[in-house]
Amino acid sequence: MNEIQLATHLTIDKLKQVLQHLKKVFVGKDEIIDLMGICLVGRENLFILGPPGTAKSATVRELSKLIDGQTFEYLLTRFTEPNELFGPFDIRKLREGDLVTNTDGMLPEASLIFLDELLNANSAILNSLLMVLNERIFRRGRETRKLPALMVIGASNHLPEDEALQALFDRFLIRVKSDNVDPQELNAVLNAGWVLEQQEGNDKPAISVAEIASLQELTAKVDLQEVRPAYIELIHKMRNAGLQVSDRRAVKLQRMIAASALICKRNKAVPSDLWILKHIWDTEEQREIIANIVNVIITTDISDNQHPRAKENAKPDAEEIYKEVQHLTEQWALPEIAMAERSLIKDRLVHLNNRCEWIGNEAQRKYVQEPIDQLWKQIMQTA
Repeated sequence: MNEIQLATHLTIDKLKQVLQHLKKVFVGKDEIIDLMGICLVGRENLFILGPPGTAKSATVRELSKLIDGQTFEYLLTRFTEPNELFGPFDIRKLREGDLVTNTDGMLPEASLIFLDELLNANSAILNSLLMVLNERIFRRGRETRKLPALMVIGASNHLPEDEALQALFDRFLIRVKSDNVDPQELNAVLNAGWVLEQQEGNDKPAISVAEIASLQELTAKVDLQEVRPAYIELIHKMRNAGLQVSDRRAVKLQRMIAASALICKRNKAVPSDLWILKHIWDTEEQREIIANIVNVIITTDISDNQHPRAKENAKPDAEEIYKEVQHLTEQWALPEIAMAERSLIKDRLVHLNNRCEWIGNEAQRKYVQEPIDQLWKQIMQTA
C-alpha cells in the first residue's frame, strides 16, 4: 500500500468512526446514517421523510458536531425570506451602489446545510434554493459565488403536493424514511438518549472538511465498468415499472455507487454497491417496488468486500415474521397478561404488519398476513 492509499484508508476509517458513533447514539437509524455517509462522500443531497419526534433533526445536529466546519440550519416556513437564509445586503456596500450580500454565518458559507420542513419553501426563495442544491452556486442580482457545501440535508413530514415544490424535491437525489423504531428497541433508544445527555464534554470522533473533500474527489477515480450492465438493467426495469428515472438522475447516481465502493476501500464498484438505488423513490408506494427490483441484483453479489448495507436485505423473512406472530398470539391468549404487555403486543403487531407489506413473494405475503389479521381482530374485539 503506497502513502496515498494509506492516507485515503485512514480518512475512510475516520468517516466510519463518525458514522459508528452516530449509530450508537441513534438506535435503529443505521440506514439513514449510512446514507448520510454516502451523500457526504458523493456530494449529493439527502431528503429525510418522517413524522415529528423520529430524530431527523437530532441526527443531523450530532453529525454537524463531528465535522470540523461551519453548519447552517434553518426551519423553513411559508413566510421565510431570502435574507434569513442568505444574509442581508451589506449596508456599507449598498451606500456605494453595490448590491453585495453579507453572508457571515449564513447558508452560503456553510459546509453542511440542514433545511428543516423543506417543503414549506415559498416562491421568494425557491429559485435561489434550486441553484444552491443543483449547482452549489449562490446567485443574487449580479453577485455569483461558488458554495463550499459538502452536502445539503432536507427534512419534512410530508411529500410535495404541488409542482413548484416537486422541482425542489427533485434536487434531492437520495430519499429515506425515518420512522419510530421497532418497539423491541425502545429500551436501547432510551439508554442511548440518556447517555447522549451526559456526553457533551467527552471526546468524540471527528473528520475535517478537507478530508471529506478529498474523498469526494476520489469518487471520480472509482471504476464502474463492472457494474454498468447491471446498473443499466436496473434503470430499464424501474422505468418499465412506471418510475421516473431521468437521464440526469441516472448520471448523478453513479457518484453514489462510486461513494459506496470507496467507503468499502475499493477502487472498483461491485453489484452490492447498487443498494443505494433503493432510495430514489418519489412516493412511499414506490419504496417496495424499487426495493424488490434492486434486491434481485444485489443478492447476486458474491464478492467478499460488499457494502454492509447490501447484506442487510430489506426484504423481510416471511418465516421469521410468521413465527413471531404465532408467539404474539400465544401471549395475547394468556389470561394473566397485563395491560402494558397487551399494548406492547399491539405495537409490535403494527410493526410486523408494515414489514409484511415488503415480502416480495405474493403467496408468502398472504400466508403471513392471515395470522396477523386474525390476531388484530382479536385485539380489536377486546379494545
